Amino acid sequence: MTTKNETGQRDYHKTIMAKITPEEAFNNITNVAGWWTNSFKGSARKLNDVFDVTFGETKVTFKVIEAVPCKKLVWLVTDCNLHWLKNKTEWNGTKIVWEISEEKNATRINMMHLGLLPGIECYNDCEAGWDHYAGESLPKLITTGKGVLVQARHS
Repeated sequence: MTTKNETGQRDYHKTIMAKITPEEAFNNITNVAGWWTNSFKGSARKLNDVFDVTFGETKVTFKVIEAVPCKKLVWLVTDCNLHWLKNKTEWNGTKIVWEISEEKNATRINMMHLGLLPGIECYNDCEAGWDHYAGESLPKLITTGKGVLVQARHS
């Protein structure tokens, strides 16, 4: 699923297919320290959970605003410091949506960053970051049990 905003632009989107159960997909997604950053504090599993991810001076705080185990998670950015940008709070109010569904002996994970649109200041850097973390590191965690954590370029 790719979403479009009112101007017709597409929010960032990544799809992962894996031969795992929806429960395993949910558990891997919520193991944020395993695929995104080991500078992780809090919990990303249940409704109203709050967590922080940090890369050097960059810090983002999320609140879980929707949680349907093994089916859907929505993380709202409640505060951020994207220190390398002019608008350091550009992610505030954006949402990371994870949708999990079963398809022919596999599980589909659709990840969308609603509000991460072409033309905003961080789009190119953030697209590259998500391509790595959601497109490479999370699938590695799913298939090998170990994600590919790297230092952010802006730390």
